[in-house]
Amino acid sequence: MIRVTLFALAAAASVALPNRAAGQSAPAASEVVPTAASTDLDIVSARVDYRADLQLLVFEQRVAGTAGATRPRAAGAMDGAPVLGYVFPTTLRPEDVGFAPGDGVVALAATSHPDFDDTPLWDENGDRDYANDGLIFHTHWVVLTPDERVAGGLSVKETGGAEGQLPPTNPGMPLYLDSPGFSVVLDDSTLRVLVPLARVSGRRDFNFDAVTAYMEVNTSDEGRPLLGVYHVYEVLSGDLSLPFEVTEANRR
Repeated sequence: MIRVTLFALAAAASVALPNRAAGQSAPAASEVVPTAASTDLDIVSARVDYRADLQLLVFEQRVAGTAGATRPRAAGAMDGAPVLGYVFPTTLRPEDVGFAPGDGVVALAATSHPDFDDTPLWDENGDRDYANDGLIFHTHWVVLTPDERVAGGLSVKETGGAEGQLPPTNPGMPLYLDSPGFSVVLDDSTLRVLVPLARVSGRRDFNFDAVTAYMEVNTSDEGRPLLGVYHVYEVLSGDLSLPFEVTEANRR
């Protein structure tokens, strides 16, 4: 299995969520059952286009099935909550997207997780309730670091309680996790995320890869991270080498 992990979530800090019954906790790592694989998660191609006329980066993944049609089933609590993601690991620096400088891989992720909402500034389903949108695919910046406690080999970097590590649009979780509110456009087999160039400090000289993966939140087992990857459906490069470059849109 390719060793890769992704992005966003964590402890119940600043997020109102249902709790499990007394004595009940998330399943052990060996008991985790990922969302079933489907063609909706089989990546056919990926690109990041720069639109000079709009000063915009368009992150795109195309899949064999229907992008965004497969979503995880709710667990009923934060502990053990499933997260499904279309992820773009990059060579951007943490400070390029608003985090404090430091180690780790910056990734843009479009995620779905029905048990909680971690985008308090955004109303993705348009019903004027800002706290019920977790199932709708939405965006996060995250910083990933190696972590041998999980099968994917990575976890989202934790803040350790330090102040000033996160952008002001973070949802209040103790992770290098931001909720930037970028638009996610699902169109048949294609997922696109629209990122203003200014939101990556004007950088177009980065490399990237494309990944689909299943993750779960853990708040009960001190032997595992808050968020780990338990199944990788696809890595476009085959080895997470981040070989792809940003292209000019008019070169398509």
